[in-house]
Amino acid sequence: MTPGISTPLIKQGWLRAVLLYVAFSSGGLLAGIASGLFTLNPADSTAFSQKLLNRVILALFIFELAGMGLAIIFRRYIDRRPVKSLGFQWQPFQRDALIGFCLGLALLGTSTLLLLGTHNLEYTDAHFAAADLFTGLVLMILIAFTEEMVFRGYILNNLMESMNKWAALGVSAVLFTMAHGSNPGISFIAVINLFLAGLLLGINFIYTRNIWFAICFHFSWNFLQGPVLGYEVSGLPLQSVLQPALNGPWWITGGAFGVEGSFVATGLLLLALLLLYAAYEKQSELG
Repeated sequence: MTPGISTPLIKQGWLRAVLLYVAFSSGGLLAGIASGLFTLNPADSTAFSQKLLNRVILALFIFELAGMGLAIIFRRYIDRRPVKSLGFQWQPFQRDALIGFCLGLALLGTSTLLLLGTHNLEYTDAHFAAADLFTGLVLMILIAFTEEMVFRGYILNNLMESMNKWAALGVSAVLFTMAHGSNPGISFIAVINLFLAGLLLGINFIYTRNIWFAICFHFSWNFLQGPVLGYEVSGLPLQSVLQPALNGPWWITGGAFGVEGSFVATGLLLLALLLLYAAYEKQSELG
C-alpha cells in the first residue's frame, strides 16, 4: 500500500468496480422508466414530443449528477482515496485534453463528410436557438464528466488493481456497452461500436492514468454529433443547429441510433484505436 493511502473498505478492486456499475446502471434504469424513454418506438420520430424530450433531458440531468456523486462517494468512502485519483492529473492536462477533443471532432467530421459524399446524408435546414444549444452544451459536458468518472476513472482504475491493463480495458468496455444497451434504436452494429468506443476512451487511461483525454473526446463527439450536426445521440434526438435527412440504409447511416450505430463509425473507431495503440506503445518503449 502506498504511504498516505488508507486501506479500502472493500479489498478487491474488481468488486468495488462491479458494485459501482450495479449502482450506476440501476439509477439509469430508474431514470429511463421515470422519463418514459424505454417505452418509445425509435422508428416513430413523432413520439419524441417536445414535452417528452424535456422530461427525458431533465431525467438525464438528474441521473448524471447522481452518477457523478456516486463516483465521488465510492472513491472517498469505499476506496478511501482522494477524488483527484480518479485521473484528474493536471500535469499533462493540455496535451491529453486537446488530443481527445480534436479526435472527437475529426471522427464525427469525417463520418459526416463520408455520408454527404455518398449521398446518404443531406442537410435540409439550419436552426440556431441559443437556449437549445446551451442546454445541449451543458448536458454533454455533464455526461462526459460523469460517464468518464464512472467507467474510466473508477471502474477501469479499480479493475487494473485486480487484472492486467488489457483485460481491465476489455471488461470496462463491456460494462460501458451494457450500460448503453437499452438505449432507443440499439442495433448489433451499435453494440460493436459502443464496445470499440469503450476501448478507445480507455486506451489513454491505461497508459497515463489520466482522465482528460476521455472526457474531452466524449464531450466533443457527443456535442458535435447531437446539438450541432443533428444526429441522434445513442438514440436520443436533441434540438440541433443543422437539420439532417438520412437517405441510405441504416447500417450506413446509423438509423435511429445515430451515426455511432453505423459501419462508417466502426471503421473510423477501429482506425483511431489502432493509431493510438501504436502511438502509446512507441511512447512507452521510448520511456
